[in-house]
Amino acid sequence: MATEKESALLGLSLQQLTDLLEAIGEPSYRGRQLFEAIYQNRVAEIEQISTFGRQLRQQLIEKGLVVGLPRIERKFASNDGTVRYLLGLADGQTVETVWMPEGDDGEAGDGSDAGDDVERTARKFGRATICVSSQVGCAVDCKFCLTALLGVKRNLSGGEIIGQVCVVLKDQQVDPPQDRVNIVFMGMGEPFLNYDNLMDAVRLLVEGVRIPEGRMTVSTAGIVPRLADFGAEPVRPKLAISLNAPNDELRSEVMPINRKWNLEKLLSAAREFPLRARERLTFEYVLLGGVNDSATNASELAELVRGMRAKVNLIAWNPGPGVDFRMPENDRVEKFQQLLIAAGVPAFIRRPRGRDIFAACGQLKQTVELAR
Repeated sequence: MATEKESALLGLSLQQLTDLLEAIGEPSYRGRQLFEAIYQNRVAEIEQISTFGRQLRQQLIEKGLVVGLPRIERKFASNDGTVRYLLGLADGQTVETVWMPEGDDGEAGDGSDAGDDVERTARKFGRATICVSSQVGCAVDCKFCLTALLGVKRNLSGGEIIGQVCVVLKDQQVDPPQDRVNIVFMGMGEPFLNYDNLMDAVRLLVEGVRIPEGRMTVSTAGIVPRLADFGAEPVRPKLAISLNAPNDELRSEVMPINRKWNLEKLLSAAREFPLRARERLTFEYVLLGGVNDSATNASELAELVRGMRAKVNLIAWNPGPGVDFRMPENDRVEKFQQLLIAAGVPAFIRRPRGRDIFAACGQLKQTVELAR
């Protein structure tokens, strides 16, 4: 008997769904109906596909097919409206996904429609951001991140990646493109270590769920060979690079991946990255109290990115059990930002969202014990 993961429809393209239905004698237009039922209507069960007759629905079920949406195991609600989802997968693993109403201002100044939304003030309806995971755990081992404590267990399939978005949209009763929804691949895992499945999910998010590529951002710790691949993609989200230190010695301490791809290699690839009109590259910089938040560090960072069409997102470190750093003082965060701006580098402070439920940047960990 096929397992749920093997028989899941979620993650299949329009052509694959059409081929599947034609193979059992159905006309090709049924493929489009199934595609829309899964990605636009976000049905959870084959029985819910109203455009199919009972006989066809039963035939698909008898073939062992399922939609394959992740299950909501737990939900943790923050005082600020953020929701952290613990989602169950077919093999019993779980992954975490975060819903942030009004986002965290991470898109500000990046030259996209999503960035313009942040800076637009007179709006009744706002926007929301979904932070999506790409792996169960993470192999990169950044020293300030809770997810790193897990190690990596496996990659997520394209269907499991897009399934997180579909589940959250359904639960929050939000319907893009009418509702402004941004996607950030900044949850558990390193997206560029699961590159093919990531890009499969991106294409389906654009074609099926109808979220434009300009409303998506992929964050990498610096898998340098993949930057050129990503830049050549015909359908490409925006790029964010997790920098977190302005020199190799310090970056290697907090991000061991720097020993493989140092700042020279990373910045060289970043400078060659093809940007669209108005688009800016984003550098993410987690400020660790007393470690990388000095005025000297700010000057080093400004020099490092000088001349690039880029902006810097500053993130005050979010605490978590088992991670031995401290939060920077607010005045040091603001001073760091002002020093960058004075040096001609656009710099923005990301709002922490969901700290009280361990849903903020760097806090995701596959456990239900952390949030009480």
